[in-house]
Amino acid sequence: MKHFDWQFLFLMLLISICISSCCKDKAKMYEESIRNKMVDKNATLETVALYDNLDKLSNDYILFGHQAATEYGRGWYGDEDRSDVKDATGSHPAVVGHDFQDFTYVDQDASSIKNAQARLAKLISEQYNRGGLVTIAWHFPNPIKGAGNSFYWDVESVPAVSEIIPGGADHETYKEILGRIGDFAHLVKGAKGESVPMIFRPYHELDGDWFWWGAGHVSRADFIRLWQFTVSYLRDSLDVHNFIYAFSPDCKYNTEDEYLERYPGDEWVDLVGVDNYHDFGRDADGSLEAGGKKLQIVSDYAKRHNKLAAFTETGLESIPDTVWWTNTLLKTLKNSGAKLTYVLVWRNDSQSETHYYASPAGHPSHADFMRFYNDSYTLFNNDLSNIYVLKNE
Repeated sequence: MKHFDWQFLFLMLLISICISSCCKDKAKMYEESIRNKMVDKNATLETVALYDNLDKLSNDYILFGHQAATEYGRGWYGDEDRSDVKDATGSHPAVVGHDFQDFTYVDQDASSIKNAQARLAKLISEQYNRGGLVTIAWHFPNPIKGAGNSFYWDVESVPAVSEIIPGGADHETYKEILGRIGDFAHLVKGAKGESVPMIFRPYHELDGDWFWWGAGHVSRADFIRLWQFTVSYLRDSLDVHNFIYAFSPDCKYNTEDEYLERYPGDEWVDLVGVDNYHDFGRDADGSLEAGGKKLQIVSDYAKRHNKLAAFTETGLESIPDTVWWTNTLLKTLKNSGAKLTYVLVWRNDSQSETHYYASPAGHPSHADFMRFYNDSYTLFNNDLSNIYVLKNE
């Protein structure tokens, strides 16, 4: 009898080991299937998990985002654990937008770079540790010396892209600035010491003429070369493995071919998005029907090419339409049928009386913002759970 018991226990142990090994193999295969969709096959596990969970959530929900939400807001700057969205709803936004601008000026001194990086790293780590998501735009100051240090194209501007791509006179300068971004990517850590995943959205609104990287100031071939070099240098030379790369033109397209006119290729993009203020209330000649169609074009491309999709920027400055949140934004998001990971509205300036995009508490649009917040389709920070854990299901 004892002999039989030992045989039985040994058999159960073998079965348990086989099941465990099978589960591990299955989990590893699942992880590899997600990596194969991504620009960076060596992305950190948290970054892979974020990519997968955003894809899954977008089947039924959309995450709400706000630019610079925890940096400043209406009448305040730098308060701990504060955002106008939290003041209004009780929850921070699910997505907080930040920017690399403050430590990417040409000839910037080391102390200024370090201080800007430390400040931003703290904000991003806090958002990650509370379970939220971070997306990074880059209002890149013109890196050509004497060009005025503006990201806008203005009277002082000079063509820059042809000078900073490989073979250009200022290519080494560009590599040095990318090195600061690489250093920052390695600097930002979570509570357990892990690198914090970020959605990096460089060279946004590339189809416009207002930025120096815009279509009016750089050839299609040079822009694509700039994008591809940027991604490859960060990933392959600087060992940055916690970025999800986002491509987001403005809304100057009506067809997929027009949207893709400067697209650098599927192997260089994880997320496709669009910035659209024009069709959502900014301009009198905008059209919600057109806005919905443009979201659908982005979403359809993402579905066919295994990409994430997002409404990367929108909003109505000062929110004069008191039902804009539900009657314009939410209605269009739902009616478009687009599968989108997040929608982000622009920042609330700390000093301007008019430059704000998220409803502050007590604003005439606050009640409608709460209806938007309470809708089962929208997710805020308090609604998120374990988006950095890979779930094989």
